[in-house]
Amino acid sequence: MFVTKELNLNKSYFEETKVTRANLNEDNLKKSNFIGTCLIGANLKELSFEGVNLREANLLGANLEKANLLGANLEGADLRETNLGGADLREANLGGADLREANLEGADLEGADLRETNLGGADLREANLGGADLREANLEGADLRETNLLEANLEGASLEGANLKVANLERANLKGVNLIEAELSWAELKGANLVESYLVGTNFTGANLEWVDLTKANLEEAIFTWADLEGANISGANIKGANLKEAHYLTFDQLSNVKTLYNAKLNERLLIKLKEKHPALLEASD
Repeated sequence: MFVTKELNLNKSYFEETKVTRANLNEDNLKKSNFIGTCLIGANLKELSFEGVNLREANLLGANLEKANLLGANLEGADLRETNLGGADLREANLGGADLREANLEGADLEGADLRETNLGGADLREANLGGADLREANLEGADLRETNLLEANLEGASLEGANLKVANLERANLKGVNLIEAELSWAELKGANLVESYLVGTNFTGANLEWVDLTKANLEEAIFTWADLEGANISGANIKGANLKEAHYLTFDQLSNVKTLYNAKLNERLLIKLKEKHPALLEASD
């Protein structure tokens, strides 16, 4: 079905309907029902989908730039390579949706449900994910530069290789997350929960880690050049091979409670004191 003229689809029901390559630019679809609808490649730019039910809809490659999806239900939807740049997705349900390689640059996802959502390789630059629920989400290789994740819940999420440069993760829940080789330089992480997280090779250059909880985190080979670690809890953390030489506000007491400092780079003053008081922390361990 190829739609070329203006249609009145308000309050319509299109379960499992194919509307492939549709051009619906002028239609207001508020509160319509599109469960399982096929909208592959559809041009839906700037349309209002407020409250629309798009559960399990196929929107592969569709253009939803600057669309209004406030409170929309996109649970389980196929949104691969979809353009959602600048879209309003506040309070939307995207649980279990497939957003691989999607463009969400500048999108507003405040308070959205993104549990178990696949955002691998997605472009989320400057997006607003404040208070969003991203538990168990896949964000591997995603571009999150300058993204707002204030108080977002990312417990158990995978962000391996993700770019979070200058992102705001203040008071975010990152418990048990996979941030292996992620880029977090100059990021804001004040008060974040990183308990038991995987941070092998993660770059924290210039990041604000004040009062961060890194209890039992794996920080092997992580980089903390110019990072602010004031009040950070690193008890039981694995800091093997990490670069802490130019970290700011790092104290002897903090380092005394880690699991291991084997091969870690430390400033000379702290290194001398640790060799004297806790030599075992600097030795190879299992």
